[in-house]
Amino acid sequence: MSHAVEVEHEPGDLPAAPDERRAPRRTGTWTLRRQGLRTIVELELRQRVRSARWRVALGAWFVVCGLVTWLTFEASAQLVGPDYVGSVEDDGTDAFSSQLTVTVHVPRGPLIFGFIVFFVLLAGFLVAPTLSAGTINGDREAGTLATLQVTLLSPAEIAVGKLLAGWTAAVAFLVVALPFVIVSLAAGGVRVLSLVVTLVLLVVLLGVVCAIGLGFSALVSRTTASALLTYLTVLALTVGTVILFALTFPMITQTDDVRAYQSADVAGVGCTWTTDTESRAHTERTWWLLAANPFVVVADAAPAAPSAARFGVPDPLGAIRAGVRTARSGPPDREDWCGDGTVDDGQSTSNAPVWPWGLGANLLLGGGAVWLTVRRLRIPQSTLARGTRVA
Repeated sequence: MSHAVEVEHEPGDLPAAPDERRAPRRTGTWTLRRQGLRTIVELELRQRVRSARWRVALGAWFVVCGLVTWLTFEASAQLVGPDYVGSVEDDGTDAFSSQLTVTVHVPRGPLIFGFIVFFVLLAGFLVAPTLSAGTINGDREAGTLATLQVTLLSPAEIAVGKLLAGWTAAVAFLVVALPFVIVSLAAGGVRVLSLVVTLVLLVVLLGVVCAIGLGFSALVSRTTASALLTYLTVLALTVGTVILFALTFPMITQTDDVRAYQSADVAGVGCTWTTDTESRAHTERTWWLLAANPFVVVADAAPAAPSAARFGVPDPLGAIRAGVRTARSGPPDREDWCGDGTVDDGQSTSNAPVWPWGLGANLLLGGGAVWLTVRRLRIPQSTLARGTRVA
């Protein structure tokens, strides 16, 4: 005969099940923890640092930047000239000389700085897709992505961690090129604030490209396809926006009645107000096509060079800045055809900056790519592309 033994417990005194006490806390899709991000970043960076190709690429990039900087200095000396040599009339106090020779140093900094900044930005856009466009689908092909997904790491931690790793690798190329960007300040005519603003924007824009590559790596199954799509997106932002802006000119060009201040007679003596008909392009309707261009963002945000440096010296950043701000304001309501400078040509509104809109569009594009990556990393997935390797 068996006897049942009843054990009485006081209310609230029941012990928790062992499995229940040791059960790990589940994480949500958008959970972000410092430890989780650190784990992914360390895993990604260790794979790159151990690779000999990574060190060779950084060394080659340093040599290329040095060569480009040296060639830029030499070319600017030929284009602008190291100094300006001129003469001024003597005031007559010296009976032995009628002229005084004056040598003025021409600051070539705006030309050199603008060219090197654009070169570093272009090269960064060529390197960044290779650092992030194969992170998700590459791990999926290797069968290691599923291992990460079944751990306590959230999809957001995996996505953001891989983004930070690729972003850090891209910034490493920028750090290698930094000494040569700083050297351009020695040519004169460039503010330190311009250097700081430009470097910050370069870092941000490289992060945007890395985010775009990450999004395509989560969207398509092949690394070659994701890299190609990333390059095409970069090409659309840098070159496609300019081409599209130019193609819209026939649609925005119309004939307007222009209030003009021009010569009163054929001899050009005296000026008066007249109303004339002129065909003009209303770029104030399409300027936003240029705003998203990363080169426009950098050029428009960089503070203008001092007036002494702008005199007679080509300034790539200043030329783009003036062009896009003039395009935003559109054609003026009044024009001074007399050329004496006594009439306001209505271009005072061209000082409105363009870069905040362009930077916002780029950040929105990068943020959307990260959101897509997190969505694609959620498990379980209802559908997978044919031929996708799980583990």
